[in-house]
Amino acid sequence: MPYAMIRHLRRSVFFSKQLRKESTMTNLTLEEYDFQPPFTQWSKVIKEAEKIVGYPTSFMNLRWLLSDEFANLALHLRKIVGSNHPIMKTAKSVLYNEHNNLQPWGLIILLLSKAVSSTTSLDSNTVAEQQRMLAELTEMIRTGHYIHRGLLNIPQKERENASESLFANKIAILIGDYLLVTANGMLARLKNQDLSYLISTALRDLSEGEFFGPRDEQNMPLPSKPNRLDVDDFRISCETLPLATKDVLGSPVKEWTLRTLYSGGTLFGRACEGAVYLAGKSVEKQKEAFLFGCHLCLSWQAASDLKKFSVNNNKPYSLVSAPVLFGIDHSPQLFDRLQNIRNINQINFTQLREDILKTDAINHTKLLCTEHADKARNYVELFGNNESIQTIKRLIRS
Repeated sequence: MPYAMIRHLRRSVFFSKQLRKESTMTNLTLEEYDFQPPFTQWSKVIKEAEKIVGYPTSFMNLRWLLSDEFANLALHLRKIVGSNHPIMKTAKSVLYNEHNNLQPWGLIILLLSKAVSSTTSLDSNTVAEQQRMLAELTEMIRTGHYIHRGLLNIPQKERENASESLFANKIAILIGDYLLVTANGMLARLKNQDLSYLISTALRDLSEGEFFGPRDEQNMPLPSKPNRLDVDDFRISCETLPLATKDVLGSPVKEWTLRTLYSGGTLFGRACEGAVYLAGKSVEKQKEAFLFGCHLCLSWQAASDLKKFSVNNNKPYSLVSAPVLFGIDHSPQLFDRLQNIRNINQINFTQLREDILKTDAINHTKLLCTEHADKARNYVELFGNNESIQTIKRLIRS
């Protein structure tokens, strides 16, 4: 192994241990979009799927983690280990993956790519490499955006006494920018204008999502006043136009769906669509791949929301997660506690959780999870019945 790689590995291992040791100090409540099934069998299914695609997806993150640029940024990040800045929690999730924190996006894209690609074509190796780059850059965009969302909004009058937080903000910006620029460079090297257009529409959705709906002073999302008259579902369009926002706020299903799509759902959908496009499939198949990706993300997010409301789980949860939105829709008086909140850390999350569990929110969230899982399964079955598709279906079931 080259000396430079050994040196970077040592840095990453040391930094990962430091993050693990200090992780309990980071207790800020964050808006989290996991897009992964929170089950203990997940790592086993991941390993089996990686054998099929012949490409350990952990190498996707490893490639840029071992770069000189990222290693230098990691050295600066070590200076704020032990602080209460959200970037520490994000870095821990990137560098120290627990068994239920594995990132499945790239693997799903590779499995779908293998399912639709022809092995007899003369340029099959080129297509496979392009699909692999697409899977990798999608993971990088997702991670870079997640890091950027961990910035703290420090009031002007408090900045003189917040040098550590200001420094952490700068590091978060640099790391997020590095990942996003690297991902866009990879996209440019593919030299495919149509694919670049697809991914750029997802980047637009990520950006617009940061300004959607009510927010607190840290730009953390707050639920809207419930509108119990609106019970319609949110229709996911395959068009590349901006997502429809009319009459969405206040409707639990619509608001939760749109927020989830904004926060990465369409990015994964467009990546799946791009993988099928690179394989030379029809426009109809590309749209089916997009809808598959969107519904799979929605199913995983609903499952993650449910886990945070399971028995004896006291982990932080988002105020725009499905159980919260269903809970305040069922009992509008719960919304009164959330009005005029300047910072979500002022909320008694434990009491709010107990009150939400007294409503029918959990049952509605379970139905939401099952509904999107069934739709994802129906769409992926349109791509055949080969080993890759069967594995994707197993991932959906798990």
